[in-house]
Amino acid sequence: MNDAIKPNRFKKDAAIPTPWKEHGLYPHIPKMARLAVLICVLSLIAIYAHDAVVQSPFFTVRQVAVSGEHRAKKQEILALAGLSDPVNIFQVNVPAMEKRIASHPWISTASVRRSLFYTLTISVVEQSPLAIVRIENMPDMIINAQGVPFKAYDPEQDHGFFLPVISGLDLTHTENLYHFEGPLFDAVLNLLHGQYQDRIIFIHGDPHMGITIHLPDRFNLNPQLENPVIPVSLGFDNYDKKLLRARQVSQYITANIPGKTICAIDLFDIDTVFVKTADTDVLDTNIEKGA
Repeated sequence: MNDAIKPNRFKKDAAIPTPWKEHGLYPHIPKMARLAVLICVLSLIAIYAHDAVVQSPFFTVRQVAVSGEHRAKKQEILALAGLSDPVNIFQVNVPAMEKRIASHPWISTASVRRSLFYTLTISVVEQSPLAIVRIENMPDMIINAQGVPFKAYDPEQDHGFFLPVISGLDLTHTENLYHFEGPLFDAVLNLLHGQYQDRIIFIHGDPHMGITIHLPDRFNLNPQLENPVIPVSLGFDNYDKKLLRARQVSQYITANIPGKTICAIDLFDIDTVFVKTADTDVLDTNIEKGA
């Protein structure tokens, strides 16, 4: 009987190493070199894909949608956006384009968005004009709802809307920016943000006496002058209450002193109202004489 152990022909000899399993498919190439080759191949693929996209006429901007413009013209916006010549939609520098568009004096903010493969959408928010400020030895300027001057007033171009005119304010120049500040300017803003803003024609500010406004003559039942204007001194505060009080005073004078016409009202102190009046027949005589 032969008790010798025979080798198992189905079992692989573990003593024999398999080089490609132990050292990789290419044991003679270092791992860092293989990684560098892979990065180079991927970079070349990315560069080719990028060039194929930015040079393809399929991605050329063919449609531009502009919204929110009113004072600013669409042609002006497109010129600031730099879209006069064909441009690839993926080559558009969106932040730079938004900054150029917002440099238009009537535009407050601009937003640019890519749509589909060849459409740009430009949305703008325009300035909200509040008033015209008149400064001595300087061009008139328009301020927005925040009181910031944003452009010089041009009567030929900036028409089609009514804005009150302000005088008596001092312009401050700091950090290459012009702006207004101080209690008097704050008082003017409070007045313009009140409920009577749309009736004011002219505002004069005085650092000691506050604000005097000129309103259309709605205080007299039958105004004696053509396009009459009544000056009303309001001081520094309580503008809505003071203008309501002026209306009450005018109603009282109309009802109880019909022969008098209101010429001016002083409401610096709401509890002490001074009213300048004139006889109606005297005004008629002055009109006839051309006074």
